[in-house]
Amino acid sequence: MTYSGLEDFLRNGRAVLARGPVALIFADDGVEVDSTLRHCLRIGFRATVFFAPDRIATPPALADQVHRVSYDTQQDNALMHAVNRIIPAAPGVWFYYGYNAEYLFYPFCETRTIGECLTFHAEERRDAMLSYVVDLYADNLDRHPNAVSLIDACLDKSGYYALARRDAAGDAKERQLDFFGGLRWRFEEHIPANRRKIDRIALFRAKPGLSLREDFTFDDEEYNTYASPWHNNITSAICSFRTAKALRTNPGSKFDIHTFNWHNSEPFGWHSQQLMDLGLMEPGQWF
Repeated sequence: MTYSGLEDFLRNGRAVLARGPVALIFADDGVEVDSTLRHCLRIGFRATVFFAPDRIATPPALADQVHRVSYDTQQDNALMHAVNRIIPAAPGVWFYYGYNAEYLFYPFCETRTIGECLTFHAEERRDAMLSYVVDLYADNLDRHPNAVSLIDACLDKSGYYALARRDAAGDAKERQLDFFGGLRWRFEEHIPANRRKIDRIALFRAKPGLSLREDFTFDDEEYNTYASPWHNNITSAICSFRTAKALRTNPGSKFDIHTFNWHNSEPFGWHSQQLMDLGLMEPGQWF
């Protein structure tokens, strides 16, 4: 199904939002659109909604499996605007949001669906899940000038850290941290300070009055916590080429970066166990 815009989708696509989990994918460009959408279908989202400008085509083989919304993804806060319009239209529904060339991983995702994961998470009285954005990059920028390669993808195996998240009074917020690392840390001179965090509340259950903020947190502070008060919970990882792609596309950084490899790079195996072994996501009580 194709919709002419966000308003058309909200008016005529309510059936898509009737039952989750629903993936909302926003395309900045045409890079790895096909693999991103296929990944969402493979891990079991009940519906995948693809937001893209008209210049970016829906992969023909997937046209009957995804819902296409014509949308200007280059406008300011495009993702936040769309998510915040969709939230009141689907109370109680679980959503994931992300970009093209990003791939959601959660513990045991090779054998368990995203629906099973979120059902368990909800049973632990959680309405949102913390995701770490783990930067992926091609191991050879001569072969892959835009830094994107599914076959030759690497990630950083260390160099991640967290700082206390402060409120307006300067006090540490309960069970909230700001997480840093990856390419945004190693090449921070090319990244604005307000975009260096790698945490994102990318999985959440919609409810009336909820709003997504520009820093990928919500106005309900409990949604932004990494765990419940009584024990650790599941966290997820978004393995993303987005930062590498931007660093190799933007004129201010493109000619300064000849490789993303360093002594803490390792090949990405496209498996959740690797991410858990590196401490980049947490199974909590789910075994």
